[in-house]
Amino acid sequence: MSEQIRPLRWWELPEATALEPVLFGADAWSPELFWSELAQHETRHYVASWDGQTMTGYAGLSATAGEAWVQTIGVAPGHRRRGLATDLLRELTTEARRRGASTIWLEVGAGNTAAQALYARHGYATVGRRRGYYGATGEDALIMRALL
Repeated sequence: MSEQIRPLRWWELPEATALEPVLFGADAWSPELFWSELAQHETRHYVASWDGQTMTGYAGLSATAGEAWVQTIGVAPGHRRRGLATDLLRELTTEARRRGASTIWLEVGAGNTAAQALYARHGYATVGRRRGYYGATGEDALIMRALL
């Protein structure tokens, strides 16, 4: 794979916010939410994947008090099914362990079976459901957890 994964920097947010609606449609994060996440660097870890000068994906983690949450993982449509989401998830898992987390959690759309399968392959199990979690679409979110 030619992609390089490195920390996401504030000056790269225009690329991330341009990719966000392509990946998440009506539930896309606003530029302000991205800024807020990056500003919390003590508890957050964001990375982006690049193919040359093109952002191909990104991922983010929140880690506090011995547990971590995957905040987001997204891979550009033309770069899917190449193992990039796995690489991004592994990066977040490594960082969660580095920060002392014993559990890592995430929420995923109930209809996003591809992402659910990815997470299951990496030891995540469904432990709950948030009804109507995704406000723009009303889709439920499954809560998944992995023990580190």
